[in-house]
Amino acid sequence: MSKPLHETIFYPDVSFPYIMYTHTIHESTPEGRGFNDLHWHEELQITLVTKGKLVIQVNGINHELETGQAILINKGVLHVTTHLTHNGQYVSFNFPEKLLAFYADSAMEKNYVLPFTNSLLLSLVIKGDVEWQSKVLEMLWDMKKRFDTEKNWGWEYEVAIKTVQLWFTLISNILLPSEEAPKYLKLQQERLQLMLSFIHQNYPNNITLQEIADAAHLSVSECTRSFKRTIHMTPYDYLIKYRIKKGSELLNSTDYTITEIAHRVGFNHVNHFIQSFKNHHHITPNNFRKSSNKIND
Repeated sequence: MSKPLHETIFYPDVSFPYIMYTHTIHESTPEGRGFNDLHWHEELQITLVTKGKLVIQVNGINHELETGQAILINKGVLHVTTHLTHNGQYVSFNFPEKLLAFYADSAMEKNYVLPFTNSLLLSLVIKGDVEWQSKVLEMLWDMKKRFDTEKNWGWEYEVAIKTVQLWFTLISNILLPSEEAPKYLKLQQERLQLMLSFIHQNYPNNITLQEIADAAHLSVSECTRSFKRTIHMTPYDYLIKYRIKKGSELLNSTDYTITEIAHRVGFNHVNHFIQSFKNHHHITPNNFRKSSNKIND
């Protein structure tokens, strides 16, 4: 079953909509959208690299982060961690913008939250090379510690206060984009999300470029331009990459033959699957399965 691009976050406590995920190449704790998993959600996200280095792509732009650096990702923005060093780890704090507003229609919401979350601000890298960024990174490490230790009385207040403090530090030190995101940019994002969702739902089938374009009511040429502009590859290349990703999952989790897996992920010919897999992973599907089994043993 393919995951939708739009992530619905399930909070441990719905009365406190806040979650911290810990991600490695192999797993996410609690279970969520982890490494190499393109998605978007309604919540704000702040990702802190706790070990190693990573590359995170936000709306088609790559950001390289080292241990101790972080990135804020705005709501509704496509993002995916594409590279992570072997023993690397990162944590992501996810929460809705309403947490920063105290209550609906507040002065805080109108003056200090929505002008930023509804703006052209897609992401903000926090490297710690100026004093206010160092403060933000310290707060993130404190919050990680808070989530990692036993939840004592009042911990929700502590996290909420720290998050608001962090947000205020951020917006006090960055320039507000001069306007709200133009409608055409939002429309571009929505159309791309429709086409990506179509691929994710139909990748096992023989889908055509025309069908991908039709999912967003675009011409084939505009569909191709949209992919190249934001994901830096053609729709066909993305489809093959996604099929390889799903094939890798089946190699790890099932005993299906290579031929069966090839057909299950949309390749008509097993040789095409093997060649595409080798181009992507620099290893055959068979050797990939063997090396994965060794790691799991």
